[in-house]
Amino acid sequence: MGAGGRMSDSSEETKDLLKRVPIEPPFSLSDLKKAIPAHCFERSVIRSSYYVVHDLIVTYVFYFLANTYIPLLSTPLAYIAWPVYWFCQASILTGLWVIGHECGHHAFSEYQWVDDTVGFVLHSFLFTPYFSWKYSHRNHHANTNSIDNDEVYIPKRKSKVRWYSKILNNPPGRVFTLVFRFTLGFPLYLLTNISGKKYGRFANHFDPLSPIFTDRERVQVLVSDLGLLGVFYAIKLLVAAKGFAWVTSMYLIPALGVHVFFVIITYLHHTHLSLPHYDSTEWNWIRGALSTIDRDFGFLNRVFHDVTHTHVLHHLISYIPHYHAKEARDAIKPVLGEFYKIDRTPIFKAMWREAKECIYIEPDEGSKHEDSGMPQASYKATSNN
Repeated sequence: MGAGGRMSDSSEETKDLLKRVPIEPPFSLSDLKKAIPAHCFERSVIRSSYYVVHDLIVTYVFYFLANTYIPLLSTPLAYIAWPVYWFCQASILTGLWVIGHECGHHAFSEYQWVDDTVGFVLHSFLFTPYFSWKYSHRNHHANTNSIDNDEVYIPKRKSKVRWYSKILNNPPGRVFTLVFRFTLGFPLYLLTNISGKKYGRFANHFDPLSPIFTDRERVQVLVSDLGLLGVFYAIKLLVAAKGFAWVTSMYLIPALGVHVFFVIITYLHHTHLSLPHYDSTEWNWIRGALSTIDRDFGFLNRVFHDVTHTHVLHHLISYIPHYHAKEARDAIKPVLGEFYKIDRTPIFKAMWREAKECIYIEPDEGSKHEDSGMPQASYKATSNN
């Protein structure tokens, strides 16, 4: 299990925040479910659909305002207006992506075919292969924080840190690393399984024969590919009608912005000095599920349908819909006690801190397992000698 971290900030609040998550919970998953009001488990197709329609309306409003008024602005104002539009549109589209993600967890309705249909459409238009992602993400939930079997965000052992990580261990290098991770991380993960579980051969999310998937999942992986091909064909027609610059400004940049938001959110959920990681000799499901952390994105919490600050609950019970998630989270917090963590550090500060501090993992002091651990607080202090 992982060794604890240290920080230069000596405040009691920071010390408590970075305190290691405990290891052996005195409660069971059944205890947590009993603490949650029964209605929180109810999935209403009408209520879930309301949020889809709401987000689509807001998306259209942003599109209408940008398409109608930004071309009328003078050049200096347009340079400001376009990034504002991209941020706003990417934010609301991320909310739609989150609903698609809920569909993959069967949290949208009581009907699996409804969930898969809605999720397939939403994710395809946001350049995500729905079924492929659904199945690899399910594997992540089944093996969270197992350094042997987790599907993504697998930290490096100290002995496996590459030479370029040492070269990039400085402010300019961290900026480059963060920009690279947040812009190219998700596409490269889908295409090459970068940062993912190591299989015996090349793996990606578009090959139906990829080792990521089981035999019964391969046809649906192909369906995901066809969905994306259909979207790309529609984009081709749109470019022919409107021009590449228009399509890029109105649609492509906001859609890719969804990937940026998504990677930031998940990176911060799974990268923190307090989170332990386990090897196969010590991992079990509830230990892994409890080794995540909630984050506070301010007003974006609501835009992102509360996925940001209910992540611990989500890993414990993933089929609770987002509109019940906060109530369910608050219901289990007294049961979780010190096993529940939320970090309200401002997001940019948190991103910088995790990039600086969470470099590799090594065992707890005195642990007999040399290949398990959690991020040490300072790479320089422990590995550059």
